[in-house]
Amino acid sequence: MLDYVLRRMMLGVLTGVLVSLLIFILLRVAPGDVTDAILGGEGELYSEEIRQELRVQLGLDRPLPTQYIVWMRDFVTLQWGESLVTKKAIWQEVKDKMPITIQLSLTTIILAILMGIPAGVIMALKQDTLNDYVIRIISLIGLSIPNFWTATLIILGGAYFFNWSPRLEYVSIFENPQQNFVMFIWPALATAWVSQATQARMMRSTMLEVLRQDYIRTAHAKGLRYFVVVYRHAMKNALLPVVTIIGLSVAITLGGSVIMETVFAMPGMGRYLVGSLQNWDYPVVQTLVLFLSMWIVTSNLIIDLMYGWLDPRIRYD
Repeated sequence: MLDYVLRRMMLGVLTGVLVSLLIFILLRVAPGDVTDAILGGEGELYSEEIRQELRVQLGLDRPLPTQYIVWMRDFVTLQWGESLVTKKAIWQEVKDKMPITIQLSLTTIILAILMGIPAGVIMALKQDTLNDYVIRIISLIGLSIPNFWTATLIILGGAYFFNWSPRLEYVSIFENPQQNFVMFIWPALATAWVSQATQARMMRSTMLEVLRQDYIRTAHAKGLRYFVVVYRHAMKNALLPVVTIIGLSVAITLGGSVIMETVFAMPGMGRYLVGSLQNWDYPVVQTLVLFLSMWIVTSNLIIDLMYGWLDPRIRYD
């Protein structure tokens, strides 16, 4: 077990290094010079001295290998520098906005699991019935409609029918749990609908496959209760592929948080990234993209380690 964990962690570190290299290269091979964009464009009037001073400030005057090493050193030691727009420390900004994104992501994942897995089990147990068809249609709609369009409909419907609009100020769960819940539930539902649709359809397929196995018929023949057979023998074995989908949904959730935080005016890391992109805040963009990428890599590692608990047949050799 320990050897497997160490190998997976080494692969995670290697993946992180490759991702950082990809981010570093893409930001530097993009058309144009980032200093020109920050200063207002090539047509703006500014001296070459100002341009060179900004390049020195961003560290772009150094050789590329040196830039990469310095960037990774600063990232690991949390010395992320300052925003070019707000002049505030990037790490402090991320610390202030991270709880909002984490709460939104966790709420979305929990809602997707609570909706997707039971829906998949019901579809499998009620195969080719009205319940199966209705839930499959709802899942298909969830896969077909973009989450930003769903979020827009939620806001328009709330404003038109209930005279409701999203809060413009963040309310902590410790200050007012009810208002915090209302603030997070709608963007979480808009993103969870897409994720739960994939989980439900995968759960239905794997559950149907497991229910046809010989050991399920043997469990029924021994006189075990129907609930015990479904929950303890069928559902647990059918969950393994769904866990992989849940791990992939972390990336969907992070991508959705960028959209949801912008649409619902939530001051999280996703909205921070969008604002930094619009303002060409170069240090913030490259740091946040790498941070969110490491988040996804770590989440997939945790999901991978859960396989052994769900399926005892897996051995970490």
